[in-house]
Amino acid sequence: MGLSLWRRLAPVVVAMGLVGAACGGGGGSSSAKSSGHVDLRLGYFPNLTHATALVGVANGIFAKDLGSNVSLQTKTFNAGPAETEALFANSLDIAFIGPNPAINAFQKSNGQAVRLISGATSGGAGLVVKPDINGPADLKGKKLASPQLGNTQDVALRNWLKKNGLNTTTEGGGDVQILPQDNAQTLDTFKSGQIDGAWVPEPWTSRLVIDGKGKLLVNEASLWSGGKFLTTTVIVRTQFLKDHPDVVKNFLKGNVDATNYINANPAAAQQAANQAIAQLTGKALSTPVVQAAWKDLTFTWDPLASTLREEATDAQSVGLLKDTNLKGLVDVSPLNSVLKADGKGSVSG
Repeated sequence: MGLSLWRRLAPVVVAMGLVGAACGGGGGSSSAKSSGHVDLRLGYFPNLTHATALVGVANGIFAKDLGSNVSLQTKTFNAGPAETEALFANSLDIAFIGPNPAINAFQKSNGQAVRLISGATSGGAGLVVKPDINGPADLKGKKLASPQLGNTQDVALRNWLKKNGLNTTTEGGGDVQILPQDNAQTLDTFKSGQIDGAWVPEPWTSRLVIDGKGKLLVNEASLWSGGKFLTTTVIVRTQFLKDHPDVVKNFLKGNVDATNYINANPAAAQQAANQAIAQLTGKALSTPVVQAAWKDLTFTWDPLASTLREEATDAQSVGLLKDTNLKGLVDVSPLNSVLKADGKGSVSG
């Protein structure tokens, strides 16, 4: 969806979502109180940056921690803006998502629609280009791709280009033309020479390098202090959090347990994540791609809240966010309750 269309529809979509929330939710038994049966509708991407979701679902970790009174329903997306539309339309309850769409959803709903309740992944994104491109000066007049207008990688790409003196427009003009594409399509267009590069999350950065014979020009970790930046967060519809705090807490326990499993069993986790990707997309990743991508990923429930302000500032700088006020976005109290019960240290909101 183009930004201009999104801007026209967003107030309507947000209003619909908030009206549904005010009525206790629409669509299915997720509107039931936690004392009864609850349908928890979870969104995530078939990307390795969402490995916590992939492994947590595939290995039954979320289902176990949620218990028998909760039915877990899942849906996958290519990028965050489409996922936030589903949240606004009250067809999702919890979502693994990039920080920029999370911030945008919060802003567009006047701080009402969503809360960021956990981190999931740090790292694992960057700009891959044709081998003959050696720096920003070589990109003028080129075509680059991002997963979707306004998603986290799209903002990172536009901000990096701007800092290097290259302007872009949301309509695809400027010094560098940015084309929103599905990640699988990006690999094909890169191979065929229709685009000159792309800023994408893992496994697509590694796929563009290994399968597409590209060159990693920018590892996004190099742009952040300490190399830590939030690639994937967990957000929840505010009304769902209010209606079902115990369900959200149990889901967060699953998030912590899935993270612990991934970090303690990297080989098994890679296999489980790749099998899940194969089921969702119809094709497994090659072992070299998975191993290369995994090296750049840190799986953590810490939301790295201190980095969110910079994410918001970057989005505002490139014209994709009006306001950087994030007060009320992050609510880590349920997560800290889970961590305390598990004997772990708290995280900062």
